Amino acid sequence: MITKEIQRAGIPVIQVTNLTKIAEGIGANRILRGNSVLHVFGDPSLPLPSEKAYREAHVLRALEMLEKIPEEGHRAIIEE
Repeated sequence: MITKEIQRAGIPVIQVTNLTKIAEGIGANRILRGNSVLHVFGDPSLPLPSEKAYREAHVLRALEMLEKIPEEGHRAIIEE
């Protein structure tokens, strides 16, 4: 719900979650699927250098999504 309110204020938002169906249900229009509920931007099972690269790639994807404006009534959803 916070996502929709921030968007209504004119601030673009990316919702990063692995619960994409819930994000869709509340009306988020930019959704990036995260790794897990506990580690949306990371994967602690990876060695540290690989996890850093994983996190960086996720942040860059989110920033790319902010640059694009979804068409009215459409959602931008990126799934891993």
